Amino acid sequence: MRVIVLVLGLVLSALFSACGSQLHPDDVRAVGQTGTGTAVSGAGADVGGGTTTSVDGSSGGGGDVSTAGGSDGGTTSSTGGGTSSSGGGPSGGDDEAGDPTGGTKAGSCDGFENSTGITDKEIIVANSSDLSGPVPGLFESARLATAAYLAYFNSRSDVCGRKLTLLELDSKTDSAGDQAAYTRACAESFAAVGSVSIYDAGGARTTQECGLPDLRANILTEGRADCTTCFAAQALEPGVITDAAYQFYTKQNKAATQSAAFLYLDLGGSPDLARSFSETAESVGFQVKILKGIGTAEFNYAPFVQEMKDKDIRFVSFTGATIQAVRLADAMAQQNFEPDQFVVTQTQYGPEFHEQGGANVDGAMAPVPHPAFNSGNPEITQYVQWLQRVKPGASPSTFGLFAWSAARLFAERAVALGGKLSRETLLAEIRKVGSWTAGGMHAEMNVGGKKSFPCQTVVQLQQGEWQQISGKGYTCGNLVRTSVAR
Repeated sequence: MRVIVLVLGLVLSALFSACGSQLHPDDVRAVGQTGTGTAVSGAGADVGGGTTTSVDGSSGGGGDVSTAGGSDGGTTSSTGGGTSSSGGGPSGGDDEAGDPTGGTKAGSCDGFENSTGITDKEIIVANSSDLSGPVPGLFESARLATAAYLAYFNSRSDVCGRKLTLLELDSKTDSAGDQAAYTRACAESFAAVGSVSIYDAGGARTTQECGLPDLRANILTEGRADCTTCFAAQALEPGVITDAAYQFYTKQNKAATQSAAFLYLDLGGSPDLARSFSETAESVGFQVKILKGIGTAEFNYAPFVQEMKDKDIRFVSFTGATIQAVRLADAMAQQNFEPDQFVVTQTQYGPEFHEQGGANVDGAMAPVPHPAFNSGNPEITQYVQWLQRVKPGASPSTFGLFAWSAARLFAERAVALGGKLSRETLLAEIRKVGSWTAGGMHAEMNVGGKKSFPCQTVVQLQQGEWQQISGKGYTCGNLVRTSVAR
């Protein structure tokens, strides 16, 4: 199955065909590079036999994570402490304060019935993300963010006296691995939350057939998008792109947009993604002079830079993995070619891009559907702080941010349903969600309708630090249905 075009650079070069394309680890690595900053093996890396992880989520805790061997497969995280919380406003920036469900009114617990994944003491939710494979720890950031939110929730709240427990599964960067993980999730958990996997189509049919609510951070394939019980916190309709960032670039330097080049790594979903970007740019008046792919085996980027120099290109957009984005920036610097605007994607949004590219990538811009991590946004601050409790030193990522968002959406709806909570009622509630921001953490997402988002921010690398340059709020635009849309 062809991998669908998704969220403004979310997928990029490492989104390869679910039919089984083979990649060098460097090509895959960049998808997860905005995660923890290091490639590490995730806990529970083997669906067939893992570990049990306990995370102390009490208010006075401090990232105390202990592991012990297990024999039943996967990884189960128990988070402790806390009392039920209702009322209050959006989460504050202090990790000792805040309301994990934003004041959601708890439903009556009358009639609560235990079911798959629910006991008198806990509700088990699964996270199935790529932890092993060509790049160990590829989407560990999604697992860590889910664990972080659950620790936050359990320190302050519960669902009719039940704490949330995380069943950590590894989709292994493999279609069969995704299916195996979701077979276990169906049997052992109430719902799946915050998952991210390149081959997420693998377990889609299994998920739908067992009626498992799968509230993911992102959906990366058509197969998973077509799953009727699967939704993503970063929602979109394939091939439908907001023109918000392109309007911003035009206001910033219209002359540059009249001589634009859209380059992409010629692999998987990147060609369609770059085409959708170029068509969206043209819809607001860009003059696109170059739309060209770069082969995965190509290491000499000089000819591509020379062509841009010959055509007097002033705006350069690159859709691809971080290693290739850096390679292009290095080639431009070597040939003294400095476009007025150099735009990458949200996959590059993280410390690794500058760590690898140094001064050559300074000035690069990227559109993201949330405020900058250093913006002081209260919910993002909670995410960053609780992430440090789960894994000190871990870097936040856009994948992790939306995993946190997915976990919060699950918790809010579970608390509100109370005694009426079941897989069926939870799915019915998720389908109603048309404007989700996770307490102001990100732009509005039509989760239930699986529609694209019109608003973004634009961040720029300035002296090695990403800064939000599009103003304090969001820049919003029109949704453009490109030729890539189904």
